[in-house]
Amino acid sequence: MGMCCSALSGDVAGGKQGVGGALQRPTANQNNHGHKDAVDFFFRSRGLQPLFTQIELSLSASKLLDCDITSKSDPMTVVFAKKRDGTLEEIGRTEVIMNNLNPVWIEKISIAYQFEIVQPLVFRVYDVDTKYHNVPVKTLKLNDQDFLGEATCVLSEIVTKPNRTLTINLHYKYRSAVPRNLGTLSVQAEEIFASRSAVEIAFRCSHLENVDMFSKSDPFLRISRTVESGDPVPICKTDVISDNLNPIWRPVTLSMQQFGNKDNPLIIECFDFNSSGNHVLIGKIQSSVGDLEKLHQGRIGANFVKPTSHHGRQKVLKSQLFVDKFIEKEQYSFLDYISSGFELNFMVAVDFTASNGNPRNPDSLHYIDPSGRLNSYQQAIMEVGEVIQFYDSDRRFPAWGFGGRTVDGSISHCFNLNGSANGFEVDGVEGIMAAYANALHNVALAGPTLFGPVINTAAQIAGQSTSHDRSNYFVLLIITDGVVTDLQETKDALVRASDLPLSVLIVGVGGADFTQMEILDADKGHRLESSTGRVATRDIVQFVPMREVQRGEISVVQALLEELPGQFLSYMRCRDIKPFNIHMAGAHT
Repeated sequence: MGMCCSALSGDVAGGKQGVGGALQRPTANQNNHGHKDAVDFFFRSRGLQPLFTQIELSLSASKLLDCDITSKSDPMTVVFAKKRDGTLEEIGRTEVIMNNLNPVWIEKISIAYQFEIVQPLVFRVYDVDTKYHNVPVKTLKLNDQDFLGEATCVLSEIVTKPNRTLTINLHYKYRSAVPRNLGTLSVQAEEIFASRSAVEIAFRCSHLENVDMFSKSDPFLRISRTVESGDPVPICKTDVISDNLNPIWRPVTLSMQQFGNKDNPLIIECFDFNSSGNHVLIGKIQSSVGDLEKLHQGRIGANFVKPTSHHGRQKVLKSQLFVDKFIEKEQYSFLDYISSGFELNFMVAVDFTASNGNPRNPDSLHYIDPSGRLNSYQQAIMEVGEVIQFYDSDRRFPAWGFGGRTVDGSISHCFNLNGSANGFEVDGVEGIMAAYANALHNVALAGPTLFGPVINTAAQIAGQSTSHDRSNYFVLLIITDGVVTDLQETKDALVRASDLPLSVLIVGVGGADFTQMEILDADKGHRLESSTGRVATRDIVQFVPMREVQRGEISVVQALLEELPGQFLSYMRCRDIKPFNIHMAGAHT
């Protein structure tokens, strides 16, 4: 996806990517009854009520326990709400910050503040194991990470502080454990106000100081807002440009929710990226959105400054910051589109290759258990379908199989799951489940594993819709047990499809090594490239291996779906497609 600070992404790939604010939430009820189901489901699925005071929590920690031997801990905080019966319900997770015992997290935790009830919160800090650094934080099993400490408070304790900041000592889960200094956690609360205003800004720098010994600096910018207490709160990072003292970054988008107003002070820091987490400050500038607009209008640069060893003195550097692009725009939310009549259209493709095992054998990935226990294919169809069906009014879903020998004896890499020669659509999630079970009796498992034909078929449907209706977005779920054989053909199909209203979710089932599949998922910052050298216009693929989920933790498929609103918005925003009846919309963002 484009570098949009409202489309959040975790601190993966060593931190070499942009990070921003959380998905904005509505603050008033809707009157659009045509899509009320979808809106209500969106609220309910996040534990939200349509009317509330929405609060964002910013987290930082100090003097954390160091669990790593060769480097510092890689901390992440998980926030829970404590229910009346004592059980914990997870509210959200920060990103992972590498090699840092004094982290300041960018990912905000959103919570509905209700004056009339006590809302106990539990914060648990974990050191995330290196092998999980490229895994979406929502899917991490907490039992696999090192526990660094726990803190508890009540939400009203935070919001009643003069600067809405509470610092709490971290302790072990069981206070009877040997007392030890585990550091502190600071929580700051800010009320979210409703505004669609945003600015898109493209930064570049000239004559940056080289702070690398054996190569040029790898610069990135971090933008922080100064809040009432005077402390800076990070709100956005650019991407990292390698070996470049005159970097030009991809544009970032700042919402008014992030920067407040044009006069609010911002601190823009330029760092040299280091994978150790010890990023070196190249220089900083105190500015505001209004100042950045003036830099753009005047086509002038602002000089970076750097603290000196003399107390309070700063050295003015030759390095300069320029604003090549400054565009004010209305930035509509996912709910703005959905409540005005936009739809998500679900499509599914199931792997019928022989490596799944004979469906009659209980150890087959396609085995239909008489007891009713779902296999991995059924589980993925149910979990994704049950969510997306709320956003599709006719609930008729295209369903295909690939890699199987159909009734006519030929091997097909895109056949209708329902066995019909006339149509590939089935009714509802139940229709997909029935067609899948029926196909297992009529289709012989074969091979190889080819994604290209299915992706091209889905892309053709998505492409045809753009000519007469721009309010449809398509989601193709591919469930597979093996590594794709036509990797380059698949890349070519995905690059072509990146211009279309389409997202592709790939779920890997079984115990295969799916490392190669991760190439298709551009989360590491390298966009897919076709055989002709064309680069994908945006990231439309999410790949995750399916695995058993511990009780109380979010499933892999649910975590996949949380990426969808951002991918939907990236398409609508780059096409400048606006929701219907904008003047009718409520005061939500």
